Order: sequence, then C-alpha cells, then structure tokens
Amino acid sequence: MKTEYQKMLDGNLYDASDAVLVQMRTKAREWMQSYNQTAYNKLKREKLLRQLFGKIGKNIDVQTPVHLDYGCHIEVGDNFFANFNCVFLDCNKIEMGDNVFLGPSVQFYAAHHPVLAQERIKGPELASPITIGNNVWIGGGSIICAGVTIGDNTTIGAGSVVVKNIPSNVVAVGNPCRVIKNL
Repeated sequence: MKTEYQKMLDGNLYDASDAVLVQMRTKAREWMQSYNQTAYNKLKREKLLRQLFGKIGKNIDVQTPVHLDYGCHIEVGDNFFANFNCVFLDCNKIEMGDNVFLGPSVQFYAAHHPVLAQERIKGPELASPITIGNNVWIGGGSIICAGVTIGDNTTIGAGSVVVKNIPSNVVAVGNPCRVIKNL
C-alpha cells in the first residue's frame, strides 16, 4: 500500500493532511522563516538552501522572500537566480537546469486539484512535476502550472500563464502562454 507521500510524488490523489506531509511542510515553513530573515550573504544563504532543496548547483542566488511547500522537491542547476517573492508549490518535483533566471513573483504550481467539484470537495489533491530546461528566462509575474515542461534556451514573457509545454529555442508569452517567435 502506497503512503500519501508516494501517492503525491506518483501524481495520484493524496491526502495533504497526512501526518508525514504536515511534518515536512512544517519543517519547510520553519526553514522559510529562517531563510527569509537572513541578511543578504550569498554563502550563508547557499548553505541554508543546501539544507532543504533537493539539489542545487554552483553560483545560485535566491532573493527573499521566497515561499515553498516542501523545498526538498526543488532542484536547480548552476547559475540559478530567483528574484524577490517567488513561490514554489513543490508537492512534486520542480527541476530546473543551468542558467535559469526567474523574474520577481514567478510562481510554480506543481500542486493542482480535481476539476470535477464532487471530487474536489472530498479533499484529496494532486501534484505533477514541472521541468525547466537550461538557459531559460521566466519573466516576472509568470505562473508555471503543474505538469509543464519548458525547453532549453526559451524566454517566457512577463505575466505569462504557462498551462502546456513550451518547446526549446522560442519566445512565448501570454495567458495562456503561446509561442510568438522561434529563436
């Protein structure tokens, strides 16, 4: 029988009130409070990021405040930058390659809910992974939805809502986000 945690990572309906999941989120919120109160010192912040994130590369910079659900499902490569007020609902993996830059208030929603009201009101949630390639720039205020992949060398324009996969080597913008230019 699968645990609620395993159901969450497998993309199945899961109970977010499960004691293990609550404990994990509590740890992440305690970490968030500490991180968000830390004076700007890249080395100290990198050490804190290594304590919680699933993987971090070299030369990373995450501005405060940052908000997340678990933290341990976030993986970032080398030369990662997240500007102020980014949100990571990492109920599933959020994986980013090298040279990924996030504008302010970029949000990643690996969490989602059943569409049918009779299922949604029962309480269980869903989560699907998000994958961001190498050399990607995501403009401020963009929302990246559950299950989305953004390819290498792509730019997402500010304020975009990415609800489906975006290929490599393009500029994509809008709500819903769509390709406007091949690079």
